[in-house]
Amino acid sequence: MLRFTSLLALWGAGSLVSAQTNQEDCPVTGVSIIAHSGDPVGKEQVYDGINMYVTGNASDTGVLYLTDVFGIQLLENKLLADSFGRAGYLTVAPDMFNGTPAPGDINGQPDFNVTDFLAKHSPEETDPILATAVDFMRTELGVKKVVVTGYCFGGRYAFRMLAEGKGADVGFAAHPSLLEDAEISAITGPASIAAADADDMTPAERRTQIEALLLETGMPYTLALYGGTSHGFGVRANVTDPKQKFGKEEAFFQAIRWFGAWA
Repeated sequence: MLRFTSLLALWGAGSLVSAQTNQEDCPVTGVSIIAHSGDPVGKEQVYDGINMYVTGNASDTGVLYLTDVFGIQLLENKLLADSFGRAGYLTVAPDMFNGTPAPGDINGQPDFNVTDFLAKHSPEETDPILATAVDFMRTELGVKKVVVTGYCFGGRYAFRMLAEGKGADVGFAAHPSLLEDAEISAITGPASIAAADADDMTPAERRTQIEALLLETGMPYTLALYGGTSHGFGVRANVTDPKQKFGKEEAFFQAIRWFGAWA
């Protein structure tokens, strides 16, 4: 079932340095790892024709970070990837849109054609990019286990990466969009979802369907609902709003705890 109502290896000591503003402490380690503003600390690298944003230090378990439609070009995506790096995971975010993500001011772009954009970035186009990213992580960076985190558009692909032979062992998705029933049923590893209570792309009825499908897989799963949040909160929350700020940060720690439990 598909519902779509709107669109919205070491890298040096610098990767260990926290951004200087708006950080939160990890409740487990006490280390400041979440940054909502500041400068990215990762680096971009091209592998087999695909641009990758790489952050964090070498680790046996690596995070494959799958962005929303705004891509690795969006500052918030780089900062959140950096947060996974500071949590101890070598993190790779591939450019899923080959340099042509959706415009950051998408609501102010009446000429932006959602249908054309999604057609250009279908699974047939996107899956090979993600396969390249997994190959990069395993062969070039020495990652032994891949966990995947995805947001909005990337949330669907986090589930696709959990299918047999796709390369991910554990998955997390925040407010996934366009997620199909078959993609949920095909997972072969633990999956966790952070959902917004005001998400017109995944309304309450669809959340219930997703939960039922997750239960049928027999895989470990969680689905957490965050009040006072809307689609996109996992990356683009308005952190001046306490509910949104809490939701974004708690969703991040949800992913970290999930990976720690099952990776």
